[in-house]
Amino acid sequence: MAYDRDLADRIRDVFAGLAVREVKMFGGLTFMVNDKMTATANTHGDLMIRCDPSRVEELLTRDGADWPVMRGRKMSKGWVVVEAEKVESDKALASWLEEALDYNEKVTGSGD
Repeated sequence: MAYDRDLADRIRDVFAGLAVREVKMFGGLTFMVNDKMTATANTHGDLMIRCDPSRVEELLTRDGADWPVMRGRKMSKGWVVVEAEKVESDKALASWLEEALDYNEKVTGSGD
């Protein structure tokens, strides 16, 4: 299963020092932080994040964000996919990954 290796490397850089496991799924490479799905680099360079379901509507208003679709159906609330062009800058990528890490901390209780 192919995935965008450059995006995966950039995610690794942001997640450096965290308890991360990489798993091939969702048509890409998924990063499990504290054993919870957190972010995925897919084959087209798009980023998918797991986020707080209560923030999805707000996050979907951001440029390039959309509701992920798997097998023709929208995924459950709590996921957002971001177009590759909208995560080209390190700042933009870090912003999206921070959303994912914030939610990860809530569901795992792994805060400092």
